[in-house]
Amino acid sequence: MSKQKSFNSLDSLGGLVFSTDPDFKLQADAEPVDSLPAARQVLRIWLERVKGGKEATVIKGFEGPDDALAELAKTLKNKCAAGGNAKDGVIIIQGNHRDKVLKLLLDMGFKNTKNAGG
Repeated sequence: MSKQKSFNSLDSLGGLVFSTDPDFKLQADAEPVDSLPAARQVLRIWLERVKGGKEATVIKGFEGPDDALAELAKTLKNKCAAGGNAKDGVIIIQGNHRDKVLKLLLDMGFKNTKNAGG
């Protein structure tokens, strides 16, 4: 007796169920994004106004996996004692912490980092 696989969702089938395109070719999964060394990252620190006129420090330009971005955001939020989030290569920290974030990033080895905007 052989055991049958149970399929609970389409994801368990590998995502593709049927294609009518005669020229269709399966594409390999996206390769994991390698993180650039900190010294080669080009980060810019902005001050932006968000909902309700509140200020937020925004760090743009991070290149690397989402795990590394989340870890960097967590460290910066802890050091600034503020909330925020990180996604799509952008870190948002509540409040105006540009000078503190710049010093922290330079100390972490992000040499090509500076304040941007007005």
